[in-house]
Amino acid sequence: MILLVTPISRGNECAAALQEATGEPVVMAANLLEATTLLRTESFRVAVFDQHLLEHEPQETEVAFAHLGTAAPIEVNLAISGVERLVCHVRAALGRQLREQAGVRQAAARALHSELNDTLTALLLQFESAIEASNLRPEAAEKARSAQALAARLRSQLETAETIPTCGGG
Repeated sequence: MILLVTPISRGNECAAALQEATGEPVVMAANLLEATTLLRTESFRVAVFDQHLLEHEPQETEVAFAHLGTAAPIEVNLAISGVERLVCHVRAALGRQLREQAGVRQAAARALHSELNDTLTALLLQFESAIEASNLRPEAAEKARSAQALAARLRSQLETAETIPTCGGG
């Protein structure tokens, strides 16, 4: 969802163009107080602020920006910028946001993979140590070998998952 904050009369035209170009619903706010209320209650991907408002209401701007959450802020002078330029700015912000999210997901997957791999290594070493113990009963040794095989299988699956390419568009 996109938040468009502007008092200009052609705001509806801008909102319609943004919705058509991005496929995202657009919510309008005529001032920063209204925008702050919306930012507190809704989740937006992008928040477009008319530069005129930001320059003339610095305290309200700070409050609104403090409530952006994950929304990408865009400052545009809508009095002089055309709708095409506005759409270009928003599309670029949405693209950056998708790339950043993909990077975060990939980093999280790598970290999880590393943690799982470390845990599996420790688990396999513990099984090896338990199996080599001379005082282990035969049925306990068999269960340890079975658990070791399961851990080895899990490691193999983890290594296979590492080689599967992930899509970054998500």
